[in-house]
Amino acid sequence: MFFISTLVTANQKTFNIVDFGANGDGKTDNTKIIQQVINEASKSGDGKVIVPEGVFLTGVLHLKSNVELYLSKNAVLLGSAKRIDYGPKKASPLIVAKGQYHIAITGTGTIDGNGHELIKDIYKMLHAGTLEDHEWQHYNPWYQMRPAEKNRPMMLYVYDCDDITVKDITLKNGLCWIQDYRNSTNIVIDNIKVKSTTFLNNDGIDLTDCKNASITNCFVDAADDGICLKSSTSNMLCENIYIANCKVRSSASAIKLGTASWGGFKNVTIENIEVYDTFRSAIAIESVDGGHIENINVSNINAENTGNAIFIRLGHRSGQSIGTVKNIHIKNIKVQVPLGRPDAGYEMSGPEVREAHNTFPSSIVGVPNHNVENVVIENVVIENVEISYPGLSKKEIAYVPLTHLANVPERIQDYPEFSMFGELPAFGFYVRHVKGITFKNVKVTLKNDDFRPAFVFDEVEELELNDINTPKQEKGQIILKNTTEISTDRETKLLSEHY
Repeated sequence: MFFISTLVTANQKTFNIVDFGANGDGKTDNTKIIQQVINEASKSGDGKVIVPEGVFLTGVLHLKSNVELYLSKNAVLLGSAKRIDYGPKKASPLIVAKGQYHIAITGTGTIDGNGHELIKDIYKMLHAGTLEDHEWQHYNPWYQMRPAEKNRPMMLYVYDCDDITVKDITLKNGLCWIQDYRNSTNIVIDNIKVKSTTFLNNDGIDLTDCKNASITNCFVDAADDGICLKSSTSNMLCENIYIANCKVRSSASAIKLGTASWGGFKNVTIENIEVYDTFRSAIAIESVDGGHIENINVSNINAENTGNAIFIRLGHRSGQSIGTVKNIHIKNIKVQVPLGRPDAGYEMSGPEVREAHNTFPSSIVGVPNHNVENVVIENVVIENVEISYPGLSKKEIAYVPLTHLANVPERIQDYPEFSMFGELPAFGFYVRHVKGITFKNVKVTLKNDDFRPAFVFDEVEELELNDINTPKQEKGQIILKNTTEISTDRETKLLSEHY
């Protein structure tokens, strides 16, 4: 199903950048020399550009077809700390590949975005008025004082390329998305390390409208989403994507499909993921721009100290019509949700939730008169799931009475996030405007009492509940409002109450 690149051929030629005059003293600008070597390697038809041990300062580099950029042990490509080196207006990424094929970045060395020093120069230009930045000067929707993305360079940008391998390297200290693979095919990302806590909205790994891609055996520590699939074009989508055996820490969500969701996501498998110290969701699946989400398989997720387990949202932020979300298979999930912020210690953490709230439940929410259809895993949505919650919720902090479930705002056009509805009336799962959903062998636990029920289902059709375990095995733990075609086992039925 997934493409595997062939990195080495018998005819591959090697090009050591030092042989062409590059200096690894961390001070000499090697941009022109390294680019010259890349160009020569590409002309050879199959070239390996070797960056040896040392710190090689560079500005923007363009990776070319048939080139493997190899970072030796203790080799560092260090991004320039001068904002002007990335262009006078919109900042170019540090390493760019556009319209290329059979390209690779490998080796055990490091690409360092030099973010701590680069941001100082950006601030200097902003304060001097020599860098145009509407977001900095006028409005930021996240209430954070930060330069716009266009003024902060990505570290790696791959656009409209085919046959891409990125393996074994470390990427760190960026100021924006660390790497974005866009409109590209046949991608292998394996065994890389990403440390992107230097600044805000530093996604660890982004795939945008890509096909046939695998992300495996990676470690990501990100100040924004850890591993994120995006779709920015209505006639394109992310398709045939495999994400497995990764460890993620994030000041946003660990694994996310969205927020950009114009075309959609199809045939995505996510398995064997470890999440820790993460502020938002372990798994977030979002269609808010008219995109279609179909055939998503999620299994074997273990999340410790994570603010939210599962978030599935169908909204209508933009796009001509509302999208669809169907055939979402989720199983074998274990999540521990703490009291308070789980990502404490980030040098640049994500924005606070501004509304008063108790601990948020997992939520699966559509929009009125439109359903998240066929959310199943072997005819179930959520199977073999255990989520631990802290309890200690207080009505004086926030309260939605069960007699006033209509007071939960719809916020159809809002940015999708597990906290977007404000206080929710359940501690375990909140499900609204959904058709065809089944929970099987689902357990929610509390370390302390919570005044809210475990489950709230509001305007749900074709609901199946089997083997549901709640802290209190009594009536009123499962709330049903405007919910029809309900199938439950005897024990679960005793927990249910209609409103």
